[in-house]
Amino acid sequence: MPYAEGQSRGFRDRPGRDSWPAALREAGYHTATISSFADRHGARWWQAGFHELHDTGGRGFERADQVTPVILDWLDRQGATDQWFLHVNFWDVHTPYRTPSGFGAPFRDDPLPTWYDDALRQKHWTGAGPQGARERGGLGGGDDHAGRYPRQPFEIASMDDVRRMFDGYDTAIRYVDKHIDLIVSRLETLGVLDDTAIMVSSDHGETIGEFNIYGCHQLADHVTCRVPMIVRWPGVTDRPDSVRADGALRYHFDIAASVIEAASGSVPESWHGRSFELGPNGIGDTGRDDLVLSHLQGSCQRSLRFRRDQQEFICIRTYHDGYHGLPEAMLFDVGQDPHELHDLAEDRPDLVAWAFDRIEGWTRDHLEDGRPDPMATVLAEGGPPHARGALNGYLDRLRATGRSVWADHFETRTRPFCRPAFGSAGDAAVTPSQFSETHP
Repeated sequence: MPYAEGQSRGFRDRPGRDSWPAALREAGYHTATISSFADRHGARWWQAGFHELHDTGGRGFERADQVTPVILDWLDRQGATDQWFLHVNFWDVHTPYRTPSGFGAPFRDDPLPTWYDDALRQKHWTGAGPQGARERGGLGGGDDHAGRYPRQPFEIASMDDVRRMFDGYDTAIRYVDKHIDLIVSRLETLGVLDDTAIMVSSDHGETIGEFNIYGCHQLADHVTCRVPMIVRWPGVTDRPDSVRADGALRYHFDIAASVIEAASGSVPESWHGRSFELGPNGIGDTGRDDLVLSHLQGSCQRSLRFRRDQQEFICIRTYHDGYHGLPEAMLFDVGQDPHELHDLAEDRPDLVAWAFDRIEGWTRDHLEDGRPDPMATVLAEGGPPHARGALNGYLDRLRATGRSVWADHFETRTRPFCRPAFGSAGDAAVTPSQFSETHP
């Protein structure tokens, strides 16, 4: 979310000047979005820069078969014109998984992934945390969608539930793939497919069992922060020597900068996004040295994704764990352990210390004009929104379900994770004494 601009604001606000669609509009493109994202997340600023706004009305519970007709209708009216940018939003791969039953079970006979077994499921069953095996619907244990979506398990009480979880996700992807094919076919019918760049991406990854989290996003971890980027760009990706997957470290907003540049637009000066030179010769840069990643919804975390000695690491610093029962520091070799099963923090304190220093330095460098760090703001407000004010009720639930060890842990811990996040320059940091886990 953008910062308030204060007394210096002009007639047009910063999102209206500096958003991705605004930059494309300035480059001469007609911009449109077909999405209910702004309504679902109370983020009207996100719509800034679009000529056309089409809210499909389901607040994120639409299925692809309800969204695709709107897309095809727009293409029939606008698709044969020059210089347009259309953003569309499919929600099916977000929980609750809700692909129509008539689509069948295309993955029924596929084996489950080898990293997941019943021993891990049982460990999760005795564990704690929102979106976990016992709290799929949140810390209260309820689920407003239980029974309405047969493909979405309410609990992970057996390996059959695990199967439903993995198959529900994979089937949703397959279902959206079919609808993307309908869009591609319509572009071909309109005679503009070879003049249209197509990009498929996401706002976050999906945890399905990692850290005892089943669906959605809770942490600043590798699985959540690793998003897809699938591109079909005539004259670029169809070259025999074009880059397919170079493994470079890039932020998701680097994609936007690259598209603006490729469309002969100007990347806004306020952006931290950097073009990776998407052009006829493929990708023209080697990526970033490291990435600092943040999460403030299901937990308060910052992480550093980096390489060292030809290994791929992520180091996660937790300021508030959202009652997942996580330590302040975690380190994973995601090249060898992509599902983050083996924490190396105690074995490599040198890397943890270096990564923490890098995160703190990055944070200070990016506090623009003395504005507060969002991490400090959320901590001062009582921690991550999905866990805020929920501790007392969750302690009762943990004890009622035979998990008193976790209730005792959350009730008596000294809360080291509330150590400094950064305020504006010169401000005191948020400390445990300023923070209440029972904040209303």
